Amino acid sequence: MHWPDLNAPLVVILGPTAVGKTDISLHLAEAYRGEIVSADSRLFYRGMDIGTAKPTFADRGRVPHHLIDVVDVDQTWSLAMFKQAAEQAIADILVRENLPFLVGGTGQYIYALLQDWKIPLQQPNPRLREILSKWAVEIGVHQLHAYLRKIDPLAAEQIDATNVRRTIRALEVIFHTGRLFSSQRLQGKPRYSVLKIGLRRPRKELYARIDARIDAMLEAGLVSEVQGLLARGYPDDLPAFSAIGYREIIAYLKGKVSLEEAVVQIKRYTRQFVRRQSNWFKETDPSIHWFWMNDQTINDIRGLISSGGNFEPVHGS
Repeated sequence: MHWPDLNAPLVVILGPTAVGKTDISLHLAEAYRGEIVSADSRLFYRGMDIGTAKPTFADRGRVPHHLIDVVDVDQTWSLAMFKQAAEQAIADILVRENLPFLVGGTGQYIYALLQDWKIPLQQPNPRLREILSKWAVEIGVHQLHAYLRKIDPLAAEQIDATNVRRTIRALEVIFHTGRLFSSQRLQGKPRYSVLKIGLRRPRKELYARIDARIDAMLEAGLVSEVQGLLARGYPDDLPAFSAIGYREIIAYLKGKVSLEEAVVQIKRYTRQFVRRQSNWFKETDPSIHWFWMNDQTINDIRGLISSGGNFEPVHGS
């Protein structure tokens, strides 16, 4: 493996939810004196720990992590803000002569950074956003997304159908500018020498891991976590609460569904989300080095990284 620009190397660990990115990235970062930059949009928020499978404090003690717990639940953390913060974090890691690992499953955030997207500086239109928000309540999140799909299929393909905040934002930009939201995503020149490592499992195995993870979240106190956030005065319609798991538990706490129904919904929506992730991380993408998860995965990936001769494992790893 040869790096065209030795001054700005970046290893990206990507793949679907529950595939095992956290464990792999921890092992690799320890082996190569690395630091982890999170590219998971759910990990930004303080207090949303259980339902996001956030790396534990013990994990964060093993390896420095960045862009986790950076804003409160009622604060906005936009794609543009993430990109700026991630670029700064990577620059700081490189100054320390450590290896940055960009890790996550949010494709939009990963490629906004890798492809240096020029994100539209369209200012929010509060009145239009209010109208669209009311419309979303009237017709439902899925119908709103279906409307976006009719007028901008590419934008809709890249937005989770249950993510009302992003759907509204796309429609807001379209109506305000008169141009498709997807057409306004300009790209700059790549800034890093990137090694993209994709992790995968057989679909049946991945789904089983998802179900087990969600069951473990419930046992770990997901309901209590959501109750605690609401008890702190956070409105239940905050954009952060549109994350899978939180909105379903909120519906349960409001008496709209039973806990059993909420769990079924969380598992179903998570599987749907995994399928949408595959639109970003295609197994046919020649720029991604794909690895099946097994007992040899770590060694195989280390062989790939070391084959370029630019990164030597730290002593004793």
